[in-house]
Amino acid sequence: MMQYIKNLIDQLLNNWGVSPDIVAHIRLLILLVVLVLVSYLSYWITKKVIISYIYKIIRRTPVKWDDILAERKTFDGLAHIVPAVIVKLAAPVVFADHSSLLPLVFKVIDSYLVIVGLILILSFLKVIEYSLSNTESFKEKPLTSYFQLIRIILYLATGILILSILLAKSPLYFLSAFGAMTAILLLIFKDTILGLVASVQISSNDMVRVGDWIEMPKFNADGDVMAINLNTVKVQNFDRTITTIPTYYFISDSFKNWRGMVESGGRRIKRAIYINAQSIRFVDPETRERYKKFNLLTDYINKRQTEIDEYNANNNVDTSILINGRRMTNIGVFRHYVENYLKNHPRISKEMTLMVRQLAIEDRGVPIEIYCFTNTTKWTEYESIQADVFDHVLSAAGFFDLEIFQQPSGKDISNAIDNLRRLAD
Repeated sequence: MMQYIKNLIDQLLNNWGVSPDIVAHIRLLILLVVLVLVSYLSYWITKKVIISYIYKIIRRTPVKWDDILAERKTFDGLAHIVPAVIVKLAAPVVFADHSSLLPLVFKVIDSYLVIVGLILILSFLKVIEYSLSNTESFKEKPLTSYFQLIRIILYLATGILILSILLAKSPLYFLSAFGAMTAILLLIFKDTILGLVASVQISSNDMVRVGDWIEMPKFNADGDVMAINLNTVKVQNFDRTITTIPTYYFISDSFKNWRGMVESGGRRIKRAIYINAQSIRFVDPETRERYKKFNLLTDYINKRQTEIDEYNANNNVDTSILINGRRMTNIGVFRHYVENYLKNHPRISKEMTLMVRQLAIEDRGVPIEIYCFTNTTKWTEYESIQADVFDHVLSAAGFFDLEIFQQPSGKDISNAIDNLRRLAD
């Protein structure tokens, strides 16, 4: 084909009386234009007709996994091979009068074919990575890290092959040269090597998965893991910002993974209210009768008072004075009320730890801590449940004649000053 076109061009140029000195140059220019047009046409036909038809066949097959090949346009790289082959076959004819250029042309075409091969392999790797990442077995594994390592190896291999082609040297020649550059390569790829080691340890020890909620204060990271790559781990914080953390810090530094909480199905409530110590007192009979009217305390008051009466009677205690013998206190009854309230709350888990405890007294008062778990891990629901619980507890404290401690505000100080003035007057 190209030989026929060459002969035709020679005949036309001779008929037009073109000088023999420039015929070779004009012929080369025309042949190059024709070669470019033929190459582009072959590329267009291959991509728009042949490859598109292949995609249609793939989509019609009953097998589903091969649809990913069509969706990802995996075979588009094949369209580059046809024009490259055409150029290589036509080159001896096109450069017949410039044979010194042929070796360079062949080297460039061979290098181009190596790059096209790399593109095809990378396309298939992307399909494999996408397919594996959507399976249950590999869904939460750091597959991206391993595929990134494979890509790096392929890039290095491609670079060596291209240099080998261009310089007409064996690939072993460059590999031996790289052996002497090991120290430099280790320095250049330090983060990559550390990231690879970290990725393997993270995967084998199941330390972090995509989708885990993690906290790493050193990097101000508090959110969900978006991706685990060879060099970095991306975390989307709850304020929608994204923090990028080097992968190896997950094995060298400490961090908190909330996966266990999410998998348990319950999230912990651990918060205390502070009772003014001056409001704590023994429960007298009148107050006890009032407490019996509280639905959550009726059984407890009756049972507890029976135990106290038996003890006091057996020990001949003078019960006319409240401090003698055993007595209930308003803060103790309040603790049992809160505990019963939590046990009857529909959104508090009954299978996990549930207790209301008194902590060591502080300058702010006597801490009464609620320790329990909600039956959901959703953040908004958790906060709503926690708020509802403490709304009720704070309101209920007054029914037990207990005062909630809080730092005095400016208004409290002003009222105290006004009271002092009135007393002075």
